Amino acid sequence: MAAAGPPLGPKSAMFSGQMTSQWHAFFIDRNINIAAFCKDFNEKTANIKPGIPLPTRLKVNADRSYQLVIHQPPASYFLKQAAGISRGAMEPVREICGKITLKHLYEIAKIKAQDPTLEWKPLEEVCVMLLATARTCGIQVVRELDAKEYGEFLEERKKVIEEQKKILQEKREAKMLRTA
Repeated sequence: MAAAGPPLGPKSAMFSGQMTSQWHAFFIDRNINIAAFCKDFNEKTANIKPGIPLPTRLKVNADRSYQLVIHQPPASYFLKQAAGISRGAMEPVREICGKITLKHLYEIAKIKAQDPTLEWKPLEEVCVMLLATARTCGIQVVRELDAKEYGEFLEERKKVIEEQKKILQEKREAKMLRTA
């Protein structure tokens, strides 16, 4: 949902959010037609649900043309979606914030294998990469997952998250007092 915003002002709307004037200047400095870019971006992402993060590479040529490559969403996004969580673990080695099955991992690997940077890697390597990403997010990969048991796990996890948020808030307030 990219949209060319006004050329003046600190921000222009772009990429389903606010884009800074630095990005606007990027397009202006390179004489790229922002409206054409937005149209191209929107055409390539028309089948994507709004709000999904899409890593994008833009290569600008000397003749003011450009190459737009849109990647699949990050692996961590897919892993968190599959686990049904909104955030990863604060201490991934010590805590488990979610669980997914090997089947979930394989399905995510098939999607990520379509990325231009991963298209030449074997699916097994993509799975190993996803295992490492899951570990760093605090997501445990298991063979089977009982829905009722996992629901109870997520309910307990909500309590842990609330406690972590309180601790973080206390740390922020303590830091504010020290800097004031």
